Amino acid sequence: MEPATASLQRIAQLFEQLSADRLDVLARIYASQATFQDPFNRVQGLEAITAQFAHMYAKLHAPRFVVREVTAQGAVGWMTWDFHFALRPGTQVHCIPGATRFLLDAQGLVTDHRDYWDACDFYATVPVLGAVVRRLKKAAAA
Repeated sequence: MEPATASLQRIAQLFEQLSADRLDVLARIYASQATFQDPFNRVQGLEAITAQFAHMYAKLHAPRFVVREVTAQGAVGWMTWDFHFALRPGTQVHCIPGATRFLLDAQGLVTDHRDYWDACDFYATVPVLGAVVRRLKKAAAA
């Protein structure tokens, strides 16, 4: 197994086991000045990345990642995943599919993390706004 592939397998396992009380494990996979970007945020540094995950756990109920596929070529890796969450306890569980592109350093630490997923999928889960988004997506579909 390529070193990058082994690192990505370790990262995938960590993401599937991540929880609000285990955010300290992020220091095992991110370089100190790593960048993180998703459709809503762009931050730099381990502290800011950890804060992004803490915010996710504070705002959503039972968020979790299910990794579907991991692949690497050189220092670049990709992971596809499903993100499961509810807006509040006792409400519907939603699933948003996505992918992450990682750039790894020589030690196998993430220096750049970029998430790709459809923000409309998230907006569609929000009461009232969700109905509008779903109607717009349906109207735009071929």
